[in-house]
Amino acid sequence: MKTIGLLGGMSWESTLPYYRIINQTISRELGGFHSAKILLFSMDFHEIEALQHAGDWERAGALLAEAARRLETAGADFLVIATNTMHKVAPAIQREIRIPLLHIADATADVIQQEGIGTVGLLGTRFTMEGEFYRARLEERGLRVLLPDAAEREEIHRVIYDELCRGQILEASRSLYERIMERLVTEGAQGIILGCTEISLLVQRGSSAVPLFDTTEIHGQAAALWALA
Repeated sequence: MKTIGLLGGMSWESTLPYYRIINQTISRELGGFHSAKILLFSMDFHEIEALQHAGDWERAGALLAEAARRLETAGADFLVIATNTMHKVAPAIQREIRIPLLHIADATADVIQQEGIGTVGLLGTRFTMEGEFYRARLEERGLRVLLPDAAEREEIHRVIYDELCRGQILEASRSLYERIMERLVTEGAQGIILGCTEISLLVQRGSSAVPLFDTTEIHGQAAALWALA
């Protein structure tokens, strides 16, 4: 079994389910008392969040690259960044390490295409929804990506940072997300990507008329299978 280098803490609320999902997948695949070999580096999200909103992605990338190097030195065989948004600096991280990086958008695209879906709605932080780093990677795989409108994107972003990253789960916000997803379906979305690892804390299967693609679950399961490959 390979050792997973898990770069987490962004936020720690979503790193918790990564640990659970990875170990559940290993247990299911191998049985018995098997669990995953994981090295975890948990960032201080206060520092990362400040750099995000200041637009200082170069500094944020440097911090994550240093953490990734430490995971590699400690014996990680590959890297998993336990957040969608910080894949914006994935190229900067990959340049500083020799081990492979399991990209969350690639793992998600694999599952969507296995379902035969061609058009998806994307929910996430404003950085993920509006940046090219994530959407373009999906489009390169042949997927059509629909976004919420500008006002909806602001509300989705606010809920993530003001509520979900702080462990607050509010029914009003769940209803808001469900209304946004419903509108994306009317525009042609055949599935919805929960493109922020905290969103699955708020929205689960059954919240939409179309399939929901939980990137936390998808990425965690893919990491476990990479460890066994």
